[in-house]
Amino acid sequence: MLERIPPREWRDLAIAWFAITLAFTLIFRWAGMLLTDFILVFLISSLTVGVGFILHELAHKFTAMHYGYWAEFRKDNLMLLVAVAMAALAGFVFAAPGATVIYGSNLSRRENGWISASGAITNLLLAIPFIALALLGRDLLPIIGVMGWKVNAMLASFNMLPVGPLDGKKVLAWSPGVFLLLIVVAFGVLVLSYIAPLPLS
Repeated sequence: MLERIPPREWRDLAIAWFAITLAFTLIFRWAGMLLTDFILVFLISSLTVGVGFILHELAHKFTAMHYGYWAEFRKDNLMLLVAVAMAALAGFVFAAPGATVIYGSNLSRRENGWISASGAITNLLLAIPFIALALLGRDLLPIIGVMGWKVNAMLASFNMLPVGPLDGKKVLAWSPGVFLLLIVVAFGVLVLSYIAPLPLS
């Protein structure tokens, strides 16, 4: 399966991974943070963002390939800069580091809907083990759990917005019911990550 990811796509994924890891590190930082703390938060963000972001994009890719289309992730340098800048200045991640490009002009609305929904579904499923870590883990594990919970909830929620090129618009065009279910669950999981009495909440 991994042989279907060419070197150029690995490179784009790696660059986007680093940029949004930095962006999430900036929003998780706190006043008076020492350099060692910043490095620790960066490493945890790298893990949680890496799992959430890469599997989100690969879900799009392999769902498209399931339907017989070739697909590759392509980074967007401008949007990567915007993500880091907004995290630094506004404390918010605008997570649109690029897109999985599908090569094929005859996608049905259903195929396009499932391909688009697969990313958010992946993030919501990934949130489950992180929630378990947040609630049941000890020492550093609850912090990893909370960050993974928030990252995956943010990625699912943001991508399900029904605007522009985001996944939500394509899912809504295919199935309003599936769209409503996914966006309600995604934002519900996101809100819970902030109101639950947990580390970094």
